Amino acid sequence: MKVIEVKNISKTYTLGAAAKDSIVDTFRGLFKPSSSSKQTFNALTDISFDVDQGEVLGIVGKNGAGKSTLLKVLSRITEPTNGEIVMRGRVASLLEVGTGFHPELSGRENIFLNGSILGMTRAEIKSKFDEIVAFSGVEKFIDTPVKHYSSGMYVRLAFSVAAHLEPEILIIDEVLAVGDAEFQKKCLGKMKDVAGQGRTVLFVSHNMAAVKGLCSRAILVENGKLALNSFEVEEVVQLYSRQGKEDQGGSSLVTFENKPNSVLELGLKDEESNLILNSGNLSFRVKFHLEIPEGADLNIAFFTSDHQKLFVLLGNEINNGDGFKIGVNELIFTLPKYILNKGKYYINISMHKNYSDFLFAKREAFYFTIEESSVVYNKYPNLVPGPINLY
Repeated sequence: MKVIEVKNISKTYTLGAAAKDSIVDTFRGLFKPSSSSKQTFNALTDISFDVDQGEVLGIVGKNGAGKSTLLKVLSRITEPTNGEIVMRGRVASLLEVGTGFHPELSGRENIFLNGSILGMTRAEIKSKFDEIVAFSGVEKFIDTPVKHYSSGMYVRLAFSVAAHLEPEILIIDEVLAVGDAEFQKKCLGKMKDVAGQGRTVLFVSHNMAAVKGLCSRAILVENGKLALNSFEVEEVVQLYSRQGKEDQGGSSLVTFENKPNSVLELGLKDEESNLILNSGNLSFRVKFHLEIPEGADLNIAFFTSDHQKLFVLLGNEINNGDGFKIGVNELIFTLPKYILNKGKYYINISMHKNYSDFLFAKREAFYFTIEESSVVYNKYPNLVPGPINLY
C-alpha cells in the first residue's frame, strides 16, 4: 500500500521577497511599487516518487540540494508551487531542533502539546509518557522550561516524542547529528523498530553508514531535482559520494562569514592547493571567533570521502589546554607523515560549549586530496577507518 505519493512537486522562491506576517505588512505591500525584475530560485523541480507502508526511505544530497525543502513540503510546513502530495496517515516531523515545541513550556507540557498536535488523545499520551521520558534521558529536567535545555537535550526529547506517539509516517532530518554517539545509536535502533511495526520513515542524513544500515531504498536529490531513485542503496551512496569530490588542485583555504562565535578560515598551512603528498607532515590552520571563550571548544573531525569518521581533534588539546581569548583565535595543528592513505578526505568543524551546546557546525567544511609520493612506503599499513586517539 502506498502511503506517500509525490507527483511532480516544484517549489519556487522569489529572492529578496519578505513574508507578509500581518495585516499591516500586507497593507504596506499594496503601496510599494512592484518590481518586474524579481529573481526566482527553484528549490525543487518536478520531483516524483512513491513510498510504501513500512518502507524506510533515505534522502541524500549535498548541502543546498533541496532535501530540507522537500521535507518541509511533505510535512505541510510550506506549500509546493506546483504538483500534488498524497499522505495517508498521521505524520510526525522532526526537521530542526525544537520543531513543535514552545520554549516557555516545560518538557512535560511540551510532550502533551506535541502529542495533541499529532492528533493523540490525552489518555494515549499519558500511556506513553514514562517511555518517552526514559528514552530521552531528561528525567531530571522534565519540569524545566525547554528554553533552558541544551540543543542536545532539546533534540533528544523532540525525537523521543515524535518516535513514541506512533505516527504512521515519521520524517527525520539531520537534527540527530546534534545528539551524542550513544543517543544517535538509540535513535537508529528506534527507527528500525518503527519500521518493523509497519510504519513509514523518511530519513535525511549525511551519515552514509546509517543510511545503508537503516534504509531499504534511497533517493538522491541534486540541485532540486531527483537524480536517482533506487532500491540499491549502495548505488545511491556511491553516486552521492562522487558528487563534488573532484577537488584536485582546488583552493588550500576556505573562508566563512565573519560573525561572532563562528569559524572564519580553515585549510592547509603553507600549501598552494588542496592536493598534497602523504610523504610530508600535514599542517592545517583554523581561525575562529569567540564572544565568550569560557567552556567553548572546537571539534575538528576528519572523514573519508565515503563518510567514514577517522578521528576527532579538540581545539583545547591542540592549544595545550591554554584556553582561548575573546575575539579571533588561530590554531595550527599537524598530522604525522603517511597517516592518511591516498584518497579524498573532508573535515567537519563545530564549536560547542561545555560539551553540549553547539554554537556553530559546518559539515564538509574543507576537502583535500592525498596523493602517494614516489617512495612506496606506508608507516601505518594496517590503518583502517575508525576512531583514532592521537594524544
